Amino acid sequence: MKLAFTNFLVAAVALTSAARATPDVQGRALADVATRLGNLAPYQKGPVPHGIKETLPEDCEVEQVMLMHRHGSRYPLSSELVFITNLVSKLANASAAIHKARLPDSLTFLKDGYVSTLGHDDLTPPGRLQLFEHGVNFRLKYPTLVADGVLAGLQDRVVESAQWFAQGYFGRNWATLNATAFSTIAEDSKTVSWITPMDTCANWQYAYGNNATIEWGKVYLPPIAKRLNKVLPAVNFTTDDVHGALYACAYDLAAHGTSPWCGAFSRSEIEDFEYELDLLMDGAFGYNLPNNMGEVLGSLFVNKLVERFTNSTGTAKPVYLEFGHDTTIDMALTALGLAKDAHPLSASGPVRANRNWRTSQQVPFAAQMLWEKFTCKTSFRGPQVRLVLNDAPFPLATCKRMDKHLGSCALDDFVAAHAESAKRTWGDAAWNATCGEAKL
Repeated sequence: MKLAFTNFLVAAVALTSAARATPDVQGRALADVATRLGNLAPYQKGPVPHGIKETLPEDCEVEQVMLMHRHGSRYPLSSELVFITNLVSKLANASAAIHKARLPDSLTFLKDGYVSTLGHDDLTPPGRLQLFEHGVNFRLKYPTLVADGVLAGLQDRVVESAQWFAQGYFGRNWATLNATAFSTIAEDSKTVSWITPMDTCANWQYAYGNNATIEWGKVYLPPIAKRLNKVLPAVNFTTDDVHGALYACAYDLAAHGTSPWCGAFSRSEIEDFEYELDLLMDGAFGYNLPNNMGEVLGSLFVNKLVERFTNSTGTAKPVYLEFGHDTTIDMALTALGLAKDAHPLSASGPVRANRNWRTSQQVPFAAQMLWEKFTCKTSFRGPQVRLVLNDAPFPLATCKRMDKHLGSCALDDFVAAHAESAKRTWGDAAWNATCGEAKL
């Protein structure tokens, strides 16, 4: 029953190619482009670090798990869709000139016209598949650990994602359980939440990340517009139109599994777009926020993780199934000092291929941040903690004594390494110093 979305994507590409080869002058596979679309990439398994084992020793048993799941593939946000619809309109107005033009193979699809039927904000069909499948796989992975509830951030695509996951996890029983086992937490400025902590931080601004993308856009978008205008001067591509085409590539994939626009760009151009998305997430929800804001915001998640794994309240459950956003995972990684680069990402470049902050790998659509607490008969003494990010172990490098084979560390060491972050709470001195006076 297991069908990874990557395989679904490859199958879709193969079927499409049988009818009409996707334009790609450099012979790139569409699936390769899909792995370089930042937080707009379809779900993919994360990279397994060299020397790290994926499976636990046979004498080890997982006793507790905490899942933070991003919503599945979605249609573009309304603010993104406008770039695509404006591009479609401009192409339609220039259709006569396009039909007469001598175009490279990568753009010949434009002679047939390009239309978009994309909606906005909601989950796409592949997005529903991702979550249902992940629910089934989770139940198979931990057959002896049974969840008794599901929590979702109160946003439509997050709620729907949680429902599809629950359908896969609980099966037909979910029809009955839904009324009592499903709960939501508001995503607003009046509700303290480890899923959307930025909403209750008065000093936080999305512009911190967005401004970085604007600066980077001035660097990488004009050369693409110039290249396209060389072969299609009648269209008069602007940098906004280039953005629309890049969004069309990502969101056609998210909705349909294929897009002719993905073959219209060189690999380096796609990588520049990926870097833009990295800058956005890092600037608005990560290490490039001012005054250690990313760490402070993510500390609400770390606090919850430590509380549950240490059972400090005496009410810990064996399984937590929670649903939020890419931003939730970004802030948690930041608070934990993971995926951190020695040199901050710069809005003027260069694009470092070996950077640690890679949204394509860490927060694609349907990303899964899965925390395991496990014990072993002989391999380890005492409870251990492991992070499995998108089905791949993610080394807990900030622990003082990380196990080099599993990337895990003792629970006590994990708690000690993140003691400062774990003790922070909304409205305390550290929070107020960064976010301003706490008010609800």
